[in-house]
Parts: sequence; C-alpha cells; structure tokens
Amino acid sequence: MALPSDRCYLGFDFSTQQLKVVAVDDNLTIVHQSAVHFDTELPEYRTQGGVHVHSDRLTVTSPVLMWVKALDLILGKMKASGFDFSSVKALSGSGQQHGSVYWKEGSRQILRDMSPDKPLHELLESCFAVTDSPVWMDSSTTEQCQHLEQALGGAQQLADITGSRAYERFTGNQIAKIWKTDPGHYKQTERISLVSSFAASLFLGDYAAIDYSDGSGMNLMDISKKEWAQHCLGAVAPGLGGKLGTPLPSVAVLGSVSSYYVQRYGFSPDCKVIAFTGDNPGSLAGMRLQEGDIAISLGTSDTVFLWIQDPRPTVEGHIFCNPVDSQAYMALICFKNGSFTRERIREECAGGSWEEFSKALKATPVGNNGNIGIYFDVMEITPAAVGVHRVNGENDKVAGFPEEVEVRALIEGQFLAKRAHAEKLGYKILQETRVLATGGASSNKDILQVLADVFNAPVYTIDTANSACLGCAYRALHGLVAEMGVCFAEAVRMAPEPKLAVTPTPGAEKVYERLLKRYTEQEQRAFL
Repeated sequence: MALPSDRCYLGFDFSTQQLKVVAVDDNLTIVHQSAVHFDTELPEYRTQGGVHVHSDRLTVTSPVLMWVKALDLILGKMKASGFDFSSVKALSGSGQQHGSVYWKEGSRQILRDMSPDKPLHELLESCFAVTDSPVWMDSSTTEQCQHLEQALGGAQQLADITGSRAYERFTGNQIAKIWKTDPGHYKQTERISLVSSFAASLFLGDYAAIDYSDGSGMNLMDISKKEWAQHCLGAVAPGLGGKLGTPLPSVAVLGSVSSYYVQRYGFSPDCKVIAFTGDNPGSLAGMRLQEGDIAISLGTSDTVFLWIQDPRPTVEGHIFCNPVDSQAYMALICFKNGSFTRERIREECAGGSWEEFSKALKATPVGNNGNIGIYFDVMEITPAAVGVHRVNGENDKVAGFPEEVEVRALIEGQFLAKRAHAEKLGYKILQETRVLATGGASSNKDILQVLADVFNAPVYTIDTANSACLGCAYRALHGLVAEMGVCFAEAVRMAPEPKLAVTPTPGAEKVYERLLKRYTEQEQRAFL
C-alpha cells in the first residue's frame, strides 16, 4: 500500500467556461480539486459560455482580466479550505488552445514587481493592449488564412511546416487580423502569449515561454525544427518573432513561483513552474497515451488523439509536438458526425433503443458481408464532405440497407474512417497498441467490440472528466525529474489504470484489412 505523502503537485486548466485546479500527491492520488465558473462566479464580465460572441457571429473573444480574476478566486477558495500551499513542489497547467493575450509595453516590470497586498486583477488591469482576447471559437480570419497559405505556396506546404493548414482559430491568423485592423494596439504589444503561456506568466511573475506543443497550434512554428518558421512570421505581422519569444520544450522548468505567491498564499519559494501547454496536449498527458496508443472520444463530435513518431501532415487533422516527449508528436483529428448520426440510425433502425442497436451489431457478421456505409449527415470536417453513400459487397451503389446491416455499416464506417485518416497522418498500429475510449458511446460494449476489431487492438475505457487538469498535475511531477532522463510513463506509473473493456475478435484483422482499403477508395470516389 502506498504511503501518505505530504508533497503535492498542482494542475490548472484555463478552459473556455471555467478555471479548474487539481492537486495530486506523490502517489498520484487526487487530494484537492476546485473550479471557478466564469458566467456565474464572475457575472460582471457578462460572458455566455465564457465568451462574448460579437454581432458578426464570427468574432468570439474573452476578457483577459476575467481569467486573471478567476485565478484570484480559485486561490482564495483553496486558501479558505485550508489547502497547504507550502506542500506544492511544482505546478503546471493548460489553456484553451489557439487563444492569444497581448501584453502592453511595460507589463513585464509590473509582473516582476507584484505587491502581495493586492489581488492580481487590480495589479494587472492596465497590462493588456487588447483587453478581449480572440479564442478558439473565433472564425473571422478567413482572409488571413488565405493570405498565409498563398504566402507559403499552398495549404499542404503550410501543413508540412507547421503541422496544419491555415485555420481561422489558429493564433497566427488571429495576430494577422489584429495587425491589420488594430495596428496601434499591435505596436503597443510587448509580448504575445497563448492562453497557456499567459497563465504560466501569472505564476512566474515574468513572461513565460510558449511550449512546443501548444506552439504547434499557431500556424507559425516549424514542428520539425521546433522554432518559429520565419516565412510564416513574415507573412503574419512585422516584428512578430520578438513579441513571441523563444519556444521551449513542454517539459521545461521555467523557474520558481513568483514571490507574490510565497507572501500572499504561503507557497514554498522552491515551488517550480513547469511550462504550461494547450488543453488537448494536456488531455493526452491526462489519458497517459504512449507510443502506438490511440484515444477516441465518442461524443457529439468524435475526436481522435494519436501518439506518433513519424508524422505525415495533411490538409486534414493537426500534428502537434508531443507534450510529454520532445522527440515524438501527437495528432488530433475531429469528425463532426458523431453521436447525432448514431442516434439518427438508432431511431430509424433500432426503434430508438440502444439495446436493439446492440442486438443488430451482434446479429451481423464482422465486415458486414462487404457492405459499406458512409454517413455524413452534416458537413464533415474529415474529409470536408456531406451526404450518405452506400455500396454493397460488389461495390455497387445502393439506396439503403436492411436495418441490422445499416446499424453495422454506420459503426464500421465511422471506425474505418478514423483508422484510415489516422494512418494518413503517419499513425502505425503496434503490437502493444491500446485503444482508449471515452465519451457517451464508450459505455456500449458492442460498439466498442467493433472498435477493437477495426483497430485489431484491445479497447480500454477511461474517465476523462478532468483529463487536461489532471494531465498537467502529472506533468508538474514529471517536469521535476524529466531532466534526469525519467520518461513520463515511468513518472506516472502509479496513476490509476484504464479498464479493459473488449479484445479483438479472432480473424477480424484480415476482414478489416480488405475493408479498410475499400472504405478509403469509396470515400475518395464519393466525395473527393
């Protein structure tokens, strides 16, 4: 049995709707958690879902000082509960990806001179050149995306360098818009942070470096060289490199916590601040993915997380530097047609019952006798296409399938798509591969059986309620030993293991090898 520990590690998550914190001890047991909900606990900022949606319905921002005040509140809650800040050996955190913060000239000195007698939001209220930060929900930068892709020679060329084609929410395009529409405030800006490095700066009492992993979500960083891509910087705004600073590994120790926290809350002066990262990279750490693993979140939209060694960027999906291993990468692929499509087929073919849906999966053979269905009820992200396409075992197009066949065609098609697009990005199934499933549909064992069969790997279920937060508490612990060569998996070996749900059906591998090739051909033929 693990001995109780008097040391702990904090993980913060500055997400869209709330600020959360988790503390774990040396045994990786959660010993404290707390949250501040922006809409309800900071109503003076008048956000809905943590954001302001502007009149054009495209521009979406959040007040920077709301995030600062939320940190005041959450630390106050922890103090009121009797939390012992002196036991914290290290802290890290994550922020909603792509959002950006614009520090005004002179802010670095203000950060360094913070008086413990005042709350952060009073000390920093004049520090931001742009008071409302663009966030990941913003889609107002189409013009800037087109310009960046043209400047780099096309979408694929930009993806080859930065890991992704140009996306409206990506930070480089948001910076380009601010430079074009508000050059005065851009010129006043001394440092541009991501939400993650902004949050780290609050704890450090100085500008914190952008980490490699979150920096990969900007359309600005060369992910192979792990430095800013000069052609991208030049296409976005003048003098940008100096405003961004030099990126650092996601496992880097940035320094000790600011004396502000030592004096105001009782932190140890030796408490280390580990580089903060994005919420998706933080979740990869929280799910404890390893090489060859794949995590699939089965929700309203389906999201696939991959750990890969040799990435092949495409114009679909995203490649980021790996947050727990600087020599590896992670990929993220989003599929818009998730649970709503599964629910539609359940209503039409299984009488609205998940039990009947499961019976249909059990009653049909692995591979569905060669019948393939592609169901894009709404415009899909991966690939960009819409419509329903069905073929029988002879590749003849058909208008519909019997109900049981339709059910299996949907689930097989969704999982074949995930494997096909993962492999396009460089993912390889290894002998030790695990599929980690989360989200609503992960409670259905028969759906998970198809997932195991398509990937020819065991499927485990995991609880990801606080995965980014928890992942950053794990990263805080790992950051203290990473310089000594301790890998992340070794540092977090005592964390709770995922639960084995299902293993592949014998013989399924050969069936799906053939079906995967046919599925890929049909997707291209139908929509591309």
